[in-house]
Amino acid sequence: MHATGSPTVRRRELGALLKALRNTKGWTAEYVAERLVMSTSKLSRLETGQRGASARDVDDLCDLYEVDDEQRQHLLGLASEGKQRAWWQSQAMPYSTYVGLEAEAKSISDYGLGIVPGLLQTADYARAIVRAAVPRWVPEVVDQRVQIRMARQQLLRSDGAPRFEAVVDESVLHRVVGSPAVMQAQLERLLELSNLPNVTVRVIPYEAGALPAGNNKFIMLGFALPTVSDVVFIEGLTGHLYLDDPRDVEIYSATFRTLVDLSAGPEATRDIIAAMIPGYRAQAS
Repeated sequence: MHATGSPTVRRRELGALLKALRNTKGWTAEYVAERLVMSTSKLSRLETGQRGASARDVDDLCDLYEVDDEQRQHLLGLASEGKQRAWWQSQAMPYSTYVGLEAEAKSISDYGLGIVPGLLQTADYARAIVRAAVPRWVPEVVDQRVQIRMARQQLLRSDGAPRFEAVVDESVLHRVVGSPAVMQAQLERLLELSNLPNVTVRVIPYEAGALPAGNNKFIMLGFALPTVSDVVFIEGLTGHLYLDDPRDVEIYSATFRTLVDLSAGPEATRDIIAAMIPGYRAQAS
């Protein structure tokens, strides 16, 4: 089992290897699907990691691609790991795919105009955000979502924690979410986490002017395995996008680098955050 054993990443790794084997043969997906009496859409979902592969699927593909026993066992192992149930898969989350990718990322680059990144939120701040996002949710569902967010944050302090870089607009610090007391605690949390060796927080000051990003929130996930493509995650109101085409990823990477250049440095950012805490403390008291 790999370090974190994310079944989401194992499925993507397996899919990438299966696609590489097909491409080595020079065969189209339609040809392979016809040979195995399998729908082309099923093969596509296997190759993109959108569905888990059964041992029978892997054996049939290995027979067709004429792989050796060692590689067959590796592929079967990935298929087995891809069928495992991780803790987040029992939580009925609409973004469980994202959490599965996040769990094994080596780097996370988070940009947002509206709110503090989820991995840096306090429970009270997160609760106010969740309530605002879906006002009709009952308290039990709100509590569940907050607990999941808090559980995800353990990633930043884990062995082999990813490199986390957040870029937020200065307006995020001024927008009162919950109450002044909630904001005081949230800014104190930002200062605390920004001192972790793997965490960098940057604020884009108002004077930076117009911003290059066409959307107000995206997250880039990088992976250590060369067979697993980096992913850009874009959260939407009615659905989420996962972009892994290298051309798309590079556009977002270049945009993120530009946003970093527009931001205050880590030390200056800590000064900006620290300067705002007394004002919230005064309002809270």
